[in-house]
Amino acid sequence: MRPTDRRSARLPLGLLLALTFATGVVDAVSYLSLGGVFAGNMTGNVIILGAALTGAGHLPTLGPAVTLAAYAAGAALAGRLLAAAPPAWGARHTALIGGVALLTAGAAPVLFAGEEPLGRPAEPLVAGVLALGMGLQAAAARQLAVKDVTTVVVTSTLTGLAADGTGGPWPRRAGAIGLLAAGAAAGAALIRLNAGWALLAGGAVMLATAVTGAAATRVKTTANRADRTG
Repeated sequence: MRPTDRRSARLPLGLLLALTFATGVVDAVSYLSLGGVFAGNMTGNVIILGAALTGAGHLPTLGPAVTLAAYAAGAALAGRLLAAAPPAWGARHTALIGGVALLTAGAAPVLFAGEEPLGRPAEPLVAGVLALGMGLQAAAARQLAVKDVTTVVVTSTLTGLAADGTGGPWPRRAGAIGLLAAGAAAGAALIRLNAGWALLAGGAVMLATAVTGAAATRVKTTANRADRTG
């Protein structure tokens, strides 16, 4: 296998692991600064919403409902945009992740300008914008189909790691779990300065991922053209 082919095979994994880190940052912001909801972890929102409907624990209802709807909208949009795309990083993936980066970083000024906690209606609105981006990202990751790396949750990844041990692809599983936790830690640390800084950092990681994917795709395309004309 040519070096360019080996790099192309590893590319989606590396890019999705970077996005997993960014998700940790975003979910830390949404949970700690936007009313106790998750922008990426929809399992958590379903549980919060279900428990809140019983009136237990003074849990929020609007925030989880908004984020669930926004996430689903983002996933639906990305699914349609990628329906005819091959399961390899391409221009549409670059555009989608670039858009997620803009949504994430674009929400930062609201957090810089407002006092914490933001309160209604700002908290659900910002959380919904972030969840829309996470839905776009998760659908793009699903289309790339890198085993055990969804970028937004690690429950099945942890199950596989525990059940298979070193018998499975444990480095990527451990990496996904560790990077999600590291992203959450980085996000929580930046929140001490201002949650806006955390969103800018998460958006920067996403943008760097999109740029890297675009550059690698151009290199692969150039190499393929050279082979056909050589």
